[in-house]
Amino acid sequence: MRIAVFSTKPYDITYLEKANDAAHDLAFFEARLSPETAPLAADADVVCAFVNDDLGAEVISALAETGTRLLALRSAGFNHVDLAAAEAAGIAVARVPAYSPHAVAEHTVALILALNRKLHRAYNRVREGNFALEGLLGFDLNGKTVGVVGTGQIGEVVCRILHGFGCKLLAYDPFPNPACTALGARYVALDALFGESDVITLQCPLTPETHHLVNAETLAKMKQGVMLINTSRGAVVDTRAVIQGLKSGAVGSVGLDVYEEEADLFFEDLSQKFIPDDVFARLLTFPNVLITGHQAFFTDEALTAIAETTMANISAFARDGAPVHLVCATTGR
Repeated sequence: MRIAVFSTKPYDITYLEKANDAAHDLAFFEARLSPETAPLAADADVVCAFVNDDLGAEVISALAETGTRLLALRSAGFNHVDLAAAEAAGIAVARVPAYSPHAVAEHTVALILALNRKLHRAYNRVREGNFALEGLLGFDLNGKTVGVVGTGQIGEVVCRILHGFGCKLLAYDPFPNPACTALGARYVALDALFGESDVITLQCPLTPETHHLVNAETLAKMKQGVMLINTSRGAVVDTRAVIQGLKSGAVGSVGLDVYEEEADLFFEDLSQKFIPDDVFARLLTFPNVLITGHQAFFTDEALTAIAETTMANISAFARDGAPVHLVCATTGR
């Protein structure tokens, strides 16, 4: 099968070619998928896309017209796909439901530790010969209450790690995970989690129900000085509301690996350019904000799993007419 791979970076080529093992014809494009770049996929049986590619109705219609029959996502999330348009066009959608929950979970805890102990600030100070400790005061995680919103595979690993630190765990998920309960996590309503947690970490998918789950109203329910971590999807957080919370001191610190308008920023080298996003630029001015560029997934194990699952989806589609991990337009799963 001919596969058009968009949003390609050198590491994508390395891992996908290894997983493909010359079974299919891979055409790599550095460009993101959009209405303007969709013609690059002309005559491709499969389009392989990433999280910031445009898979709206216009693009899907253009792909269907040139013969695309499968959208193979290199991600677990599929909120950027118009599933109804894909179904109407007769295009199947496949995803990578799990790659390495440890990668994202460990990065989540890394953000918590770095923010708490001000490691990002200490690193810069020491390099400048400043060894003063003022402004670097942290707290013991042991005994602190951490609220985990979303206890699927990633959330479960987050709970396991934080349990090892001696944290008290609160959890929220429409489908409680017995493994988290066994660790001592207590499932509570969202309002209770917001009100009791010293640290809140978001591990939930982006759905209509979770869009701007953290907003001005929910921030007002949180503890003064709460630490907020988001390694799920950017739009789960209302960034402007968080900025107001940071300015007032209601929010003590923020760690982000995702951002709701990240498509024009992340995965690109903009070091020689100005950042046109004023909201993101404002976030960068706070010393108690730590942002990474959607790298939580970025481990050798995760990239291997993503590539292997993606190629398995494609091979199954070629063989049986259906990918291993089909996304259903009706249920959205």
